[in-house]
Amino acid sequence: MRSCLLLLLAFLFSGYAQAQFLPDSMQQKIDKLFQRWDSENSPGCAVGIIRNDSLIFSKGYGVANLEYNVPNSPATIFHVASVSKQFTGYAIVLLARQGRLRLDDDVRQYLPWFPDLGEKITIRHLLNHTSGIRDQWQLLATAGTRLDDVITQEQIIKVLSRQRALNSKPGERYNYCNSGYTMLAEIVRSVTGKTLRQFTDSAIFKPLKMNSTHFHDDYTEIVKGRSYSYQRKNGNQFANSVLSYSNTGATSLFTTVEDLSKWIMNFYDPVAGDAQDIAQLTEKGRLNSGKVIDYALGIGNFTYKGWRGFAHNGADAGYRTALLVYPDLKLGCVVLANVGDFNPGARAEEVMQLFVQEKMPAAKENAARPDSSGAVLGNPSAMKQFEGSYISDEGTRMAFRITNNKLYADAFGRSALLKGDRGTFSSLDNPAQQYAFNARPGDTTVLVTFAPGETALLQKYSTAPTSERELKAYEGTYYCPELDYSYGITVKNNQLVLTSNKYTDMPLRFAGPDHLHSNFWWMSHLVILRNEKKEIEGFEVNDGRVLHLRFNKM
Repeated sequence: MRSCLLLLLAFLFSGYAQAQFLPDSMQQKIDKLFQRWDSENSPGCAVGIIRNDSLIFSKGYGVANLEYNVPNSPATIFHVASVSKQFTGYAIVLLARQGRLRLDDDVRQYLPWFPDLGEKITIRHLLNHTSGIRDQWQLLATAGTRLDDVITQEQIIKVLSRQRALNSKPGERYNYCNSGYTMLAEIVRSVTGKTLRQFTDSAIFKPLKMNSTHFHDDYTEIVKGRSYSYQRKNGNQFANSVLSYSNTGATSLFTTVEDLSKWIMNFYDPVAGDAQDIAQLTEKGRLNSGKVIDYALGIGNFTYKGWRGFAHNGADAGYRTALLVYPDLKLGCVVLANVGDFNPGARAEEVMQLFVQEKMPAAKENAARPDSSGAVLGNPSAMKQFEGSYISDEGTRMAFRITNNKLYADAFGRSALLKGDRGTFSSLDNPAQQYAFNARPGDTTVLVTFAPGETALLQKYSTAPTSERELKAYEGTYYCPELDYSYGITVKNNQLVLTSNKYTDMPLRFAGPDHLHSNFWWMSHLVILRNEKKEIEGFEVNDGRVLHLRFNKM
């Protein structure tokens, strides 16, 4: 009996596997990609590979629950984070097909609680992440809510209903926004009278026989067979990574590798909806400028080795997830993990590299690298005034230095700059990236063009304040009426420190007198606001998915 038990345990922790349809050599290659997590002492993942109408490979690695030594398997239920968004998007697509809404309808037609911010925001804007609405997680964190607190749908709605401004005009730019998908869940409720969980269960999951899948809208609900999430502390030591969400739309889908294999097949052999609905779901977005973006309605649309592909990753607490589909190859991959240092997108791509061949032989590029001798400045002293550190209102930082008569940009790596026409420069490593310098008394700037239509104006900044008298000018209480929350700035040990009732004190670093940086991910960049007398009257949070969020100095 003891020998049988040991054999059973050895089987379980060698990676829980379902019936396979791949040669041993291919299975071994896949196992090698995940061998780091193939341990009874580590969280890990579940992996599925789909071809045609079959799940041809499915296997679990590592442990779903460390406290009870429950292994991961293809049937383990994971919280899949932002992989959830495509199901929210598809719910909207199905309702549009039924004529119950239109993608170009104003969201306030269905959500009267959302404030009128002077711009028409459409359902399509929410789906494409082009609404300009500030992100819910960053707003909640800035208002003192930790992401491991209980966070309900009602709580998010209250925060969104208090917004007073947008990051940008709707349709002007792509800026990933979880708020939009929570709003989409509420639009489903407004149109159907059902929660997103109820509607997707009847319209998507039941037709596909995804029997272990649901939108988890109550964090207290017990779900048998689920995984728990972990963060690596050091080496082989792990800690619980708490997730207590009772909100849906942007996240909170609970599902398995086995169930998601059925969803992947629905992209090329639809059962829930039809080919027209899938085409709508995967249609790329378009900005006001006409530029096409690679994000569709809750899923990315890309090309790999000449083949169409659809994909999305997800990350909440210690969950890391990825779903990849190549519809023309009738091929897909799912990777669901329960440890925070796992990169699911990279692993899924490595798996697909074993299966996807080039559609057509790639043409060899003979374009010569620009001659680096062109970076030698004819008159280095003329560019000396542009040496130094620069920052934009949104926190993009760059530095420019002259070394050996060449001008270098230090930003995302170091690159020499080539002088072009009309005084502009281009990066030697990325010629599409352009730099236009401008100097006026007391104001030196560089306009950086990253790609057509994507620019940033950076301003040169000077030495940071250091004297006690200069630092004292920043001290005070700063209040945000939109969030009804305050932070303090005080001087400790000749350094500015950000304080609040909820978080530990956080040292602030200067980037010139009007830009402050912290290690808080939700407000790592603050822009100081001054009146006509140059006195400090507040600051703005200008950081990633939240821009121009004002705190007034009290």
